[in-house]
Amino acid sequence: RATVIHGPNDIRIEEVPDAAVRRPTDAVVRVVNACICGSDLWAYRGVASRVAGQRIGHEFLGVVEEVGAQVRGFRPGDFVVAPFVWSDGTCDFCREGLHTSCPEGGFWGEVGSDGGQGEAVRVPFADGTLVALPKDAVGEEKLLPGLLALSDVMSTGHHAAVTAGVRPGATVAVVGDGAVGLCGVLAAHRLGAGRIIALGRHEARTAIARAFGATDVVAERGEAAIEAVRELTGGQGAHAVLEAVGTEESMRTAISIARDGGAVGYVGVPHGGSAGVDIGQMFGRNVSLRGGVAPARAYIPELLPDVLSGAIDPGLVFDRTVGLDGVPDGYREMDNRTALKV
Repeated sequence: RATVIHGPNDIRIEEVPDAAVRRPTDAVVRVVNACICGSDLWAYRGVASRVAGQRIGHEFLGVVEEVGAQVRGFRPGDFVVAPFVWSDGTCDFCREGLHTSCPEGGFWGEVGSDGGQGEAVRVPFADGTLVALPKDAVGEEKLLPGLLALSDVMSTGHHAAVTAGVRPGATVAVVGDGAVGLCGVLAAHRLGAGRIIALGRHEARTAIARAFGATDVVAERGEAAIEAVRELTGGQGAHAVLEAVGTEESMRTAISIARDGGAVGYVGVPHGGSAGVDIGQMFGRNVSLRGGVAPARAYIPELLPDVLSGAIDPGLVFDRTVGLDGVPDGYREMDNRTALKV
């Protein structure tokens, strides 16, 4: 059984072909926990096109049930986390830490592949994709949400912080109070930021931002938000800005609140093309723009020890838990903002 999308606002749980080893580098993983991503909502709303009957979901933890003949690093019974993109682990891009550009890679739920929101998943290139977790962690219910966050949102928030150049003592601003933005706050705090300004207007979410290390919260949007950040920073702006929304307004805000000589790390899935990016403004102020799809497979080994030790707990972004039958309700709740992450 797995989650299938048939069209806008039409998510169903259906019987699908069982996950199975097709190639010698495959593994089959029985899903223990999965979740709904903010980017899944763009398909749910009809903004991103999907084929009727396509699988969906790209974040999951699970237990290996079967491996192909060429899989060397895993065996049945291993507890694993899967990054949101599979990769072969051997190409030039994978060796350079940019697994999202692997020529053999792909996204869970794309046509012909299994989605993460189901009972089991066929994992291509298991050795290059999966990351092993302590076997006894599978029974630690309080730890599982934090481990699940590594599959996407924590790694993506970390990517925003890294590409924006967050460093000890820096002033950081985070645009967006969704799960990725909140994990960006946590990542900036982990990297030693001296001040973290969270831009968001939902009190339950900004409370998490403060728990994650935000020192200030700006509820305004647009020009009012830009002025508020400038006032907080003595007119200078932030050394590093993390953009976690992907709209024209959010990108314009992010660039405008960056300090001269600062950088914007953008990880929000773009929904306005290049709109909001004023090259002339960036050029005159020496503002850099970096980011993109987070290579979670490169980051998980670095972040995992801190989750296991309790040094960080990105699992706090989850505020609703459902069974597989409850996934359609989970989409509705995230779409209408009665849930942050399900």
